[in-house]
Amino acid sequence: MSRYDNRSGDPTSYRDRRSDLGYGGAARSSSSRKDYDGAESPRKLDLDGLTPFEKNFYVESPEVEGMTEREVEEYRKRREITVEGRDVPKPIKSFRDIGFPEYVLQEITRAGFVEPTPIQAQGWPMALKGRDLIGIAETGSGKTLAYLLPAIVHVNAQPILSPGDGPIVLVLAPTRELAIQIQDQSTKFGASSKLKSTCIYGGVPKGPQIRDLQKGVEIVIATPGRLIDMLESHTTNLRRVTYLVLDEADRMLDMGFEPQIRKIVSQIRPDRQTLYWSATWPKEVEQLASKFLYNAYKVIIGSPDLKANHSIHQIVDIITENQKYNKLVKLLEDIMDGSRILVFMDTKKGCDQITRQLRMDGWPALSIHGDKSQAERDWVLSEFKAGKSPIMTATDVAARGLDVKDVKYVINYDFPGSLEDYVHRIGRTGRAGAKGTAYTFFTAANARFAKELISLLEEAGQKISPDLAAMGRGAPPPPSGHGGFRDRSKGYGGNRPWS
Repeated sequence: MSRYDNRSGDPTSYRDRRSDLGYGGAARSSSSRKDYDGAESPRKLDLDGLTPFEKNFYVESPEVEGMTEREVEEYRKRREITVEGRDVPKPIKSFRDIGFPEYVLQEITRAGFVEPTPIQAQGWPMALKGRDLIGIAETGSGKTLAYLLPAIVHVNAQPILSPGDGPIVLVLAPTRELAIQIQDQSTKFGASSKLKSTCIYGGVPKGPQIRDLQKGVEIVIATPGRLIDMLESHTTNLRRVTYLVLDEADRMLDMGFEPQIRKIVSQIRPDRQTLYWSATWPKEVEQLASKFLYNAYKVIIGSPDLKANHSIHQIVDIITENQKYNKLVKLLEDIMDGSRILVFMDTKKGCDQITRQLRMDGWPALSIHGDKSQAERDWVLSEFKAGKSPIMTATDVAARGLDVKDVKYVINYDFPGSLEDYVHRIGRTGRAGAKGTAYTFFTAANARFAKELISLLEEAGQKISPDLAAMGRGAPPPPSGHGGFRDRSKGYGGNRPWS
């Protein structure tokens, strides 16, 4: 029996335990929480009036306890794990080391996972100790399960929901696609504990979401805007939330969600456990974390500096704006073999125009962007996942949170507005250790990104074209945009089988 699994013959007893440790390992006084301008919070929360809850569940396995400091240091170095904070627990090496309940381990086995990813190896012990946590790791690194599995353990240790109670776990995500993806994992791994979850996001009718919340769910995954609608209509409340996750925090700030995040967090008890996940660590993200977290651990996988997944082969082609469509068609003729290809555009209008032109030319393309209804986005995504439409054009709505297996190629038809978005876009391929290729059309309008892009490519060991190197030195791009991707003439042009 797992050391976290307190179930007995009574099927609900394992979820009806009270803490013998007060507020667990990271208790806070009401004076430790300030509002976002440094003043005392307007919320008059009296910790003495709040029900104590349990959040420190971690017990080292004998195998982990027996690791010497040198072995720990070597393991972290080998897996590129950097840690900060006091009393940082040792990383685990196998799933058995963490002592998850057997029903969780069975789901891990069924999913085909062989060993914990670096963020899981170090993040699980940190999260299970009940402390606040900052996790910095690239997309596709396994961070969703790094916070979801401890969340399941956390929920199973809390008193069962009563009528009118809101969720125990709240996960905030920037996009519908990411929220849906998180809920898929939550449903899969929470089913054996009979945990209920729901996904709250805009663009769809509120009715089903309202019914889920009114019935009572332990886990809510939400985008900020729709969640605030539900709170303001008193459909739910956050009084029971003791485990808060902010996923893709950098993206949420990019999308202007900071006021909504602050409003939501202001309604959650201050002695909660907060886990803050980001692929990058700009100053804005750091400043927000300092306001929401207390005595936090920090784990960084790889370098805290912006970098691209080394499993992705990156090719940058210097061209003019007018050459883009013909270059795209030539590239598709070169690489199209039925594999999934994701093409990124800057605008919704451009996305629709290029998709329409591709379909007129016989290419099996569909598009996804923010103006599409949720039903249409779901259908396009299902067609893409199934390979029925192997080409999908998208705006940055698909740059984060889109987890589609076997995306072999990413094409940046338009260069994004930041290097962070570039890293996230190309991160849709090369996931979970697979290889991938990213092609990028780079024009004179993008010249201001040349120097940073070169640094990113060099860090990943990629070849720098002479034209891009010249732009990085401040030279103008070649007038004709010469160069281009190699054409292997695979025979898909007018003779394509889907014409």
